[in-house]
Amino acid sequence: MKKLAVLLFSSVCIGMGLNIFILPLHLINGGIFGISLLIKYIWGIQVGHSMIMLNTPIYFLSLLYDKSYFINAILGLVFTSTMIDLLAPLNGLLHLPILISAILGGITIGIGVGFMIRLHISPGGIDLLALLISKSKAINPGIVMFLIDVFIIIAGIIILKDLRLIYSIITISCVGLCVGLLNTFRSINFYVR
Repeated sequence: MKKLAVLLFSSVCIGMGLNIFILPLHLINGGIFGISLLIKYIWGIQVGHSMIMLNTPIYFLSLLYDKSYFINAILGLVFTSTMIDLLAPLNGLLHLPILISAILGGITIGIGVGFMIRLHISPGGIDLLALLISKSKAINPGIVMFLIDVFIIIAGIIILKDLRLIYSIITISCVGLCVGLLNTFRSINFYVR
């Protein structure tokens, strides 16, 4: 029951972060979220649908590597994709300066992703890869995610030719910081019993 409550809370955080802060300003996040946002900006395909399509091969890899990660990843993907699309009406709800949106979006998404990763649940493929890498190496998943995310944002700047996407680096920094903090102090129990 706790796992489902954390999944719901985390998915709502991610959905709100993307729809309220990131999408209205055409920023991107890293990982599969970022690639899905690029697809939305270029072709108009809903983010949740793109996430499912892009994650499928990565999830099959996780099935071969670790079945428990696969099951948790499917749960994370279904909850997150659904919440992102259900909360789409929140897009444009607030009109904040781009810097504040980048920070608040990153923190909100980072809290959602961080709590999921604490339970070894992945909301998307790159996060799942980070979890698999951190399981086999002594590397914090937040650092792995950050490095991949920087690459995706640079690709977004080149593809979309929009220098405002530099603010997305602030977003992924906030996401990485939140994920790192929530997963560094594992001995602290954030959950109500």
